[in-house]
Order: sequence, then structure tokens, then C-alpha cells
Amino acid sequence: MFERFTDEARQVVKLAQGNARSLRHNHIGTEHLLLGILEQPDTASARLVNRHGLDHAQASEAVVRVLGTLPIGDIDADALDAIGIDLAAVREKVEAAFGPGALDRQPTRDRRGGLVSGRSIPFTPRAKKVLELSLREALALKSRDIRDGHILLGLLREGQGLGVRILSDAGIDLPTLQVEMRAEVGTSRQ
Repeated sequence: MFERFTDEARQVVKLAQGNARSLRHNHIGTEHLLLGILEQPDTASARLVNRHGLDHAQASEAVVRVLGTLPIGDIDADALDAIGIDLAAVREKVEAAFGPGALDRQPTRDRRGGLVSGRSIPFTPRAKKVLELSLREALALKSRDIRDGHILLGLLREGQGLGVRILSDAGIDLPTLQVEMRAEVGTSRQ
């Protein structure tokens, strides 16, 4: 299915994973897909949701209010500080060399027992359903590819996840958003 995704739609999925990592969540849910959509402000779906009054920062705050974030480990930081090691400085240098969240990933082992860099974060069943529904939306709109707008339509069609709850709690009229997004992706068919 991912071979049908446009670059922007693939980026939504990558950014969803990045948002889950930065919030230190152990799953990629519908809320992270929404954050992935909103993190690309130049896409049709993000522009539309922004026009309805919700941006990435507001959505991220809503996710944190509901789910929180996992602690980094203040006890460890205090213990290291007591022996003269600044954990924030170490983290900054490691992330500069290996990328954001490099210390947050748990190492795994390959089939031969060798260490492999960070683990992947699993999608929740609802997030998987959103991606499946994005394909159905694309097919229904006779699109040859799956765009970021189809992912938003899949999110709205799934209708039960935290992503939709955040949109609704922001006062967005979901049926209107759905009609407007369908019109937008319908005119940009390829």
C-alpha cells in the first residue's frame, strides 16, 4: 500500500513516528497521524485544518494533555550530575551525531545476535485502520495515489481515535471538514 503514497503522505507517516518518539510514546496512534499531517503546513490537509483553527502546536499540546509524556529519568540525571556529568549536554552531543531521539530508542538484536539501532514503534489498530481507510478514500475519489488529504479523510472516517477527538475538541465541524477535504483532493487527482 505504501508504494501508492505520495511523498507528502509518506512524510505524514514518518512525522507521526517522529512525534511519537519526541513525546516518548510507545505507539503511533491516530493522534500522531494528525500531528504528522499538521507538521507539514504547506500541504492541502494541514492548510485546511489550520483554516478551521487547529495547528501543530495546539494539537501537540492536546495530545500531551491526554496522554502525557514518558519521563526521561530524572533520578538518573541527578545521579550523573552528582558525579559531574551533564546529561543534557551528553544528550545534545549524541543527538547531533546520531539524530533526534537517538538515546530514546531501545537497542534490538538481529538474527545473528548483533545490536541493531533503535526499535520501531508499532501502529495502534486504529492508526492502521486510518491508513487502510485512506486507501479506500483514494479509491472512492478515483485517485491513483494516496495523498495526505486521503489520510485526513481516513482519520475522519475512522471516527473513534484520539486524532478525531482532538479535532472535535478544537471546535472543528467534522462533516464540514470532510466535505471540504474531499473537494480538495478530488480537484487534485492525478
